[in-house]
Amino acid sequence: MRIIIGVIALFFTSLIYAQSKIEVVGMQCEMLTNPLGIDVVNPRLSWKFETSVSNIKQQAYQILVASTPEKLKANDPDLWDSGKVQSDASLNVVYSGKVLDSKMEAFWKVKAWTNKGETNWSEPAHWSMGILTYAEWKSTRWIGYNQLFPGDSVSQFSKLAARYIRKNIILEKPIKDAKVYIMGMGLYELYINGKKIGDQVLAPVPTDYTKNVKYNVFDVTKELNIGKNTIGSILGNGRFFAMRQEYKPYKIKSFGFPKMALQLDIRYTDGSSETIKTDESWKFTANGPIRANNEYDGEIYDARKELSNWNDINFDDSSWKNLTWVQEPGGFYEGQMTPNMKVKDTVIPTSIKATNSGSYILDMGQNMVGWLQLKLDGKRGDEITMKFAESLKEDGSLYTANLRDARSTDTYILNGNGTEIWEPRFVYHGFRFVEITGLSSKPKLSNFLGKVVYDDIKTVGFFESSDETMNQVFKNAYWGIRGNYKGMPIDCPQRNERQPWLGDRTTGAYGESFIFDNQTLYAKWLDDINYAQTQDGGIPDVAPAFWRYYGDGVTWQGTYITVADMLYQQYGDVASIKKHYPSMKKWIMYMEANYLKQDLIAKDKYGDWCVPPESLEIIRSKDPSRLTDGELLSSAFYYHLVKLMEKFAVLIDADPVDVVHYQNLSERIKKAFNTKFLDKDHLVYANNTVTANVLPLAFGMVPKEYEQEVFENMTHEIEVTKDSHISTGVVGTQFLMRTLTKFGRGDLAYTLASNKTYPSWGYMAENGATTIWELWNGNTADPEMNSQNHVMLLGDLMIWYFENMAGIKSDPYNPGFKRIIMKPDFNAGLKFVNASYHSGYGEIKSNWKLKKNNLSWEISIPPNSSAEIHVPVSKNSQIKINNQPLRTSVTAIQNQEESLVFELPSGDYSILIN
Repeated sequence: MRIIIGVIALFFTSLIYAQSKIEVVGMQCEMLTNPLGIDVVNPRLSWKFETSVSNIKQQAYQILVASTPEKLKANDPDLWDSGKVQSDASLNVVYSGKVLDSKMEAFWKVKAWTNKGETNWSEPAHWSMGILTYAEWKSTRWIGYNQLFPGDSVSQFSKLAARYIRKNIILEKPIKDAKVYIMGMGLYELYINGKKIGDQVLAPVPTDYTKNVKYNVFDVTKELNIGKNTIGSILGNGRFFAMRQEYKPYKIKSFGFPKMALQLDIRYTDGSSETIKTDESWKFTANGPIRANNEYDGEIYDARKELSNWNDINFDDSSWKNLTWVQEPGGFYEGQMTPNMKVKDTVIPTSIKATNSGSYILDMGQNMVGWLQLKLDGKRGDEITMKFAESLKEDGSLYTANLRDARSTDTYILNGNGTEIWEPRFVYHGFRFVEITGLSSKPKLSNFLGKVVYDDIKTVGFFESSDETMNQVFKNAYWGIRGNYKGMPIDCPQRNERQPWLGDRTTGAYGESFIFDNQTLYAKWLDDINYAQTQDGGIPDVAPAFWRYYGDGVTWQGTYITVADMLYQQYGDVASIKKHYPSMKKWIMYMEANYLKQDLIAKDKYGDWCVPPESLEIIRSKDPSRLTDGELLSSAFYYHLVKLMEKFAVLIDADPVDVVHYQNLSERIKKAFNTKFLDKDHLVYANNTVTANVLPLAFGMVPKEYEQEVFENMTHEIEVTKDSHISTGVVGTQFLMRTLTKFGRGDLAYTLASNKTYPSWGYMAENGATTIWELWNGNTADPEMNSQNHVMLLGDLMIWYFENMAGIKSDPYNPGFKRIIMKPDFNAGLKFVNASYHSGYGEIKSNWKLKKNNLSWEISIPPNSSAEIHVPVSKNSQIKINNQPLRTSVTAIQNQEESLVFELPSGDYSILIN
């Protein structure tokens, strides 16, 4: 048996793992990476079992935490001994030992008692604390150069060369260990003695730098030598020197010129220590090869200006300038508890074609996000340009109208010294096609390689089915979601936007969590939203608020609450709810005080954004029959959010007055909502759009006596009026598929999921999409708004894939997949589904096949969890589990609406149903 253990930072809800191994009879424990720089004093510890033994239930655990590996090995836990705790909890166990100081090391191990025996102690795991107080950074000064260099410019298309920074240091004693703490704004690369530190790119993650600044920590013990050493860094612009500096300052936030604060803490073997910090003795130049780097416009690299060995000890920096002390960004310094971005994948291009103008069009075969690596020979001074786009015009040239004013062009100028390999450092592009100009000879496909860049998070979900359209849509979702993870969830990666819109992820974050381990990403994003909240309680449309959009809507701003609920449901994360409850409550009260009129809210900015329009050429529908009343949208959604707040208040044991207030408020809204919008003569809501009906059905607002008829009228609207095609926009699509299945029409949901004609997800795939479009008619609409890599229209589709088709759902009353609800809709129309999801307890599998009158279902339930199994038969004799009759396999069986329901403990099971 294997147990995987890890550290979760309570304050930032970060999940981090470290190296460890534990062995017992049939058991062992393993951890994955060493977390550095945790800046919360009560991290949360987690472990999980992996075993072929069935029915593993933890009954107790004991955790030891010590300040040195030696103390831990001797079972001398000077920081914390939990004692033997009678509990089945193996996720989110809060460290409750001695107060942890800045830079302190913590080494820990765990053993568990299960119903199958006791484990041995694990091998040591480790974390280190970050810098916990602002005062400890006080003597570490920010350095920079708040002026333009020759060749730089500030305009709508600002150009600012990268700043190359270096410092020689002398270390005179043997080194025990060393850590570097760096804040490089906007983006940095760090070097010691010519070696890049870490494999991260585009670091650190973006924030509103006036509110909070993230620092990264690296163990650099092995990179330092006795004697001379060189610390070097390159500063790129990122979102600090804004992508449109001083352009529309009323809208776009900018922060100033790039700057850096760094401290290197060294402990020597003789017990002494030294700290090296940024000051005015550090030197820099902007006269290096990176002549410009702008996320919208691209990177310009002149290889003729390369600075050979600039980050090594023998480099002559006498012509470089001294940096000066500069004003700090203003935000509080925080340890970055979510992973940096990395090059996570590569894409080999599929074709290259010459154009009549002498350029070449490179096809990657996949809409991707990242950049292109070149490998070329040429003459000194040859200028190679690469312009990126998502699609082509009919004549085979690039289609760039949808990029707006993003130039999306990288330029490389050759130095002529043989084969040159290059890729950009401080930009990324959303693209499938690249127009390449300036080549002196015909290129080969092997001259180019696509680098896929996104947050360094794991893929945790897999799905395939008997329907190829659904499979392609899943693949498109996978590529689209990961491409838009950029230290925050952005809306699109290609045009002059790339903003973290709240409304795009209201339910999307939930579906994404079945494919990617996005816990730390969205926990960090909740912080971004919190920092962006106004003093009176308002929440922006975009957070971090790089664009100053404060619309005071409900369906967009409510994402603050729905994402917190997702983190609880999928990861068992109560900490995020506790942390953000006061701010969420503040917003709820703000909206109630300012916009609730006669128990309804009419404040709506975007409506059911992007409903399929009446004409393929237009972006937004003008047909009243397609549009849902904004007051209905806001009021229904506000009701939903108030009910979630009631749930949160009970969960965290908030003031009982809050619970009563939410209960009374929701009842008043529900009553006013039905009074105004429910047409009792026709049993539809408002003008009978699908969205108008699906929201009250999904939120439980429809009076029970009318519920079935409202649902049937909604399905009539879908099947007859809309010819069994989707007619909802961003808001309605978030609840459509699950609601159809909940009320018994999984077959209709399957039709919507498998359609290939307009409007549908399959229509996108049929028309060449390899990601998800922003518009249902994204191939024909006006280019003003037709990003071909947007995930907002996925709605609840990915949730439906996993929860309703595969039957992998976390029990709301036992979250984080402690208990799993396995209830696939076997009759929706699919012939087989093969899916898996790696939860906090281990991998959950569901693989079912229909063949004539037989249903075979292979499932895996991870240790220390259990599952409620639903099978669509009424007789025990129709079921065998692992070739044994049902009665001998389980102890309790319930009959529910022509199905049998029973509980299974952890293990692998083969279920055969006749």
